[in-house]
Order: sequence, then C-alpha cells, then structure tokens
Amino acid sequence: MFLNLLKVHGSGNTFYLYETKDEMLLNWVNLAKWLCDTANQGGADGLLLVTPSKKGLAKMRVINADGTEASMCGNGLRCVARYVLEKNEVTEGLIETMKATLHVAKEEQLFDGVPTFGVEIAPVSFELSSLPMKVEDKTTLINEEYTKLASDIAFTAVSVPNPHLIGFVSKEKIENTEHQEKLASYLNGPNPVCPDGVNVSYVYPISDHEIYVRTFERGVGFTNACGTAMTASALVSRILDFTAKEKITVFNPGGFVQCLVQQEQDHYSLKLVGNATVTATYTLEVDGENYSYKAIQETNEQQSYNSLIEFASKRLPSQFTN
Repeated sequence: MFLNLLKVHGSGNTFYLYETKDEMLLNWVNLAKWLCDTANQGGADGLLLVTPSKKGLAKMRVINADGTEASMCGNGLRCVARYVLEKNEVTEGLIETMKATLHVAKEEQLFDGVPTFGVEIAPVSFELSSLPMKVEDKTTLINEEYTKLASDIAFTAVSVPNPHLIGFVSKEKIENTEHQEKLASYLNGPNPVCPDGVNVSYVYPISDHEIYVRTFERGVGFTNACGTAMTASALVSRILDFTAKEKITVFNPGGFVQCLVQQEQDHYSLKLVGNATVTATYTLEVDGENYSYKAIQETNEQQSYNSLIEFASKRLPSQFTN
C-alpha cells in the first residue's frame, strides 16, 4: 500500500497531513509515532488526518508524536484549512474537530510569499473541571499563585478546548527554560493536579499589542509553537491588561501569528491567523507495521517562511534571539 502525504507546518509546528475516507484503514497511532521519530526525515510534532464530515467540508484528527490524540490544534487546523479550502476551491468553510465545528478562511498574507489562513478557536472555558485541573476549594484559577505549581508565578488555567496553564513571567524565566521544563514535566507525568496533563506556557509581554510565548506542549515537549497556547495566551493577556488591543501579535520560537480576541459580556471569540506552509510531498510504502519512504519532493515555500523568521527576530528584544 502506498500513501501520499504532505509535510506541513504552522509557525514551525510540523506535521504530516494525510487524507483518508476510511478511518479504520491503518493503525494511525503506530504510523504517527514512526513519522514523528526524528530518525525518519527529521520527524514531526504530529499527524493530521483529514476525514469525511457531515458537519463541514472535512473533519480533522490530531495524533501527537507520543500517540495520544489531541482534541484541537490551532497550527494544524490552519494547515488542514489550506488543504481543504484549496481542494474545494473556496476561500472559507467549516471544519469539524473533536469538540467543535470551526470556521476557517484564507486571509491576507502576514508576510510576502507566506500562505496565511485564519481559524476559529473554540470552545473557551475557565472552569478547572474542563481541563481537568484540581485545586483545593477552587473552580477557576485566574492570575493566582498556587504553591503546588510555583511560589513566584501567578497562573491562569483555561481550556480552548485543549488544556492550558499560562503564566506571565520575568525576563530571567523567559531566558532560562529550566523552571518551565521542570514544572511541565511534573504536570505531564503522574500528578494530583492535572491528571490528564496540560500545556504549560510562559509568556513575556513586549508591548500593548505584542507578547512572546514559549510552550511545553502535552504529548510533545517544548515546541516551536502551539496554536491553541498562543491563542489562549493572547486571551489571558487581554483579560489581565498586559495588552490593550483586540489584535495581538504573538511571537514564538517558530515565528509569529496574530490572534484576534473579542469579548461580548462573558463570551469570547478567538481567531488565530498565521502561516500554513507545505514543505514537501512524500510517498510512503506501508507493509503491515513496516513503513518506508519511496519518493520525496520538496517545495520552495520554506524559503519565504525563513524570511518571515528573520523579520520576526529583528522585531524581538535581544533576550529572545540569543
């Protein structure tokens, strides 16, 4: 059996993308683990499956590098949006995800030569039970210190719908990953606080409309970018008045995106806008549980994205680029 896959990325968050009409065709977990192994063409952060849907143009499933399935992936959804919209020759539509059917659209380019797409991020909940997260005598955790996490960082917990723990931190903690890695590793192992694990983001405010986000992603580890983490961080930055604009530029190790945060009473509307880059096409032979590449054809799209990264690095303070 031969599979034709795309290698794609949103903000440096890299995936293989495969469309199938039969979700039972293969053991997708085993395939995802093999594809994501760094020994195989550099690996990836996950596998995006595009399957039929009765609720939208297609359905997206996200299988992480460790074989777990994520309920949502903002960077991955942009890549799926590009694939599905271009295939159907439309500029907007709906794509079904595990917990919501979301609006996606082609957007004005963020940078010359970089295909750009916007995706709705939903649903949003600050209830600890939605993560789930267990904090004594609390149903929410919004900008509060909790000694089981850290004594010097105030955290906010939110699901969008992936679970996120977000802390605005000092220059010292954004420059040094040790504290974040220790905390995130604890929360993504056996622990009484976040039994299902959680994405942990450290955020540093740059201006009234710009933030920098570094994320330890559940099932992945430190990543160039996590779309839902960047969107959740933008949301929290508005709630806590670290930013003052609806449109927030979010820098990350993989580049930058724009997040639109709109509020009507207690309801938040979130939109993530960023690149959807195709770096190569692959032909993969599958023989039972054995996989091998038969053909690889690279595109030239990464060159334009590298120019975006260079532009972003010049905009950032020195502590993010050293």
